[in-house]
Amino acid sequence: MSERIELAVYDSPVGPLGLRSDGQALREILLPCRMQSLPAGTIPLFSDRITDQACEELAAWFAGQRRSFGIPLNPVSGTAFQRRVWQEMRRIPWGTTISYAELARRIGRPAAARAVGAASGRNPLPIVIPCHRVIGSDGSLTGYGGGLALKRLLLEQEGSLETQTTAS
Repeated sequence: MSERIELAVYDSPVGPLGLRSDGQALREILLPCRMQSLPAGTIPLFSDRITDQACEELAAWFAGQRRSFGIPLNPVSGTAFQRRVWQEMRRIPWGTTISYAELARRIGRPAAARAVGAASGRNPLPIVIPCHRVIGSDGSLTGYGGGLALKRLLLEQEGSLETQTTAS
């Protein structure tokens, strides 16, 4: 028997996003590519106060009326290191990008750029925890769970493709 998963679905400009909450905080956002492979038992019409707030904030973000999120977060998973990386990602301002190496420096682990990249790839709350703002040291778009085309769209949404990258 498969686990029952309750999702709110936000029909975003980049495709449907699945939102999971525990009633107190947002736990997970499934990007469009993951929405296509949901297991049997998923209930896609779930809604609660948290998912409603997340949908409102995402709509405002996509409309360019919001640059950060105020929704309480409680990621479904994550080691202490991953959570530290995700917390630091939330400090990257709208419209800017930094390198994985710079993010590693910011958390006090300058030799851990690859581990930072791996933590980024496990981010259960993309967009809200803006892992799309982390790019290669040479300015290239690298790694994104939803694919590089989606990463490009999110960076275009913020107008940050042509911004300066923090030195790596």
